[in-house]
Amino acid sequence: MSLTQDIKQKITEMGFDLAGITDASPIDSQQVELFTAWLDCGFAGQMDYMRRNLHKRTNPAELLENAQSVIIAGLNFNPPIQKKSPDTTLPMGMIVDYAQYQDYHPFIEKRLCELTDFISSKSGGNLQFKICVDSAPIAERALAVRAGLGFIGKNHMLINPEFGCRIFLGEVITNLKLEKDVPIASDCSICHKCIDACPTGALRADGQLDASRCINYLTIEQKGPIPIEMAGKIGDRLFGCNECIRVCPYQENAPACKNTQFKFYSDRTAISLQEVLDLNQESFEAKFSNSVILRSGLDRLKRNAENCLMNITQNRNEKAACSE
Repeated sequence: MSLTQDIKQKITEMGFDLAGITDASPIDSQQVELFTAWLDCGFAGQMDYMRRNLHKRTNPAELLENAQSVIIAGLNFNPPIQKKSPDTTLPMGMIVDYAQYQDYHPFIEKRLCELTDFISSKSGGNLQFKICVDSAPIAERALAVRAGLGFIGKNHMLINPEFGCRIFLGEVITNLKLEKDVPIASDCSICHKCIDACPTGALRADGQLDASRCINYLTIEQKGPIPIEMAGKIGDRLFGCNECIRVCPYQENAPACKNTQFKFYSDRTAISLQEVLDLNQESFEAKFSNSVILRSGLDRLKRNAENCLMNITQNRNEKAACSE
């Protein structure tokens, strides 16, 4: 087998579901213009980091001198079917799917480090590389499309026809010149289910994503109070939102995550809101030590819990009034 084939086989053996390779050339200029226009419209909200290092984000070669190729590994995180529903006698806050697993950053990074050791042994020790798992400004979804792993849907997620939208990505930028893959011919042009399902209208009819209205942004990235006009639309979502993924037709038959090393926590599908409000910093860090939820901070999580409780109480009062 060629080195490229060896690398892809190794990625699969390590428990990833997808493997693709593209060159390290810059992102298409039209995509750069669209991204710049998106930023100029203010759709990034408070995510100032999206505006920094644009030249690096759009050009992998800026992250590694002599870069020739980008190896991309994809991990399906579709949760298993739950046998038991959360206790609904208590007010519960819903957790976005990816946060029901252990923190994917160190999990993927560790395996990509093992991959580079393997590549180095196969390539004669001349390997130069940089590993990226949300740790560097890189347009990973655009690169994943170029590497044949899927297409960008109207929900602005990478969609793979077999595995759907729930895919974690990790990249290895390298100085090795490898055989590159070609994009797949697929799209969701006649479907708009995700746009219709978005609770806040963050997925606009014109195809743009106004991240400042997205519940993922509002519950995870938003600093300070949640805007009043958005707070009620969040419902009981404590951390993130799944709606645009849940309704995607490509997700309907997507298999569950098969990687048994990637730990899933069934008790994190929903969390008692009162429990969250009772946490102190020490208990918060202990409970979420290996979770991406830790990254949001305790103050932000408590803010979300208070908002969820307010929405649940209001909803119950409205139902009681209607039944009288």
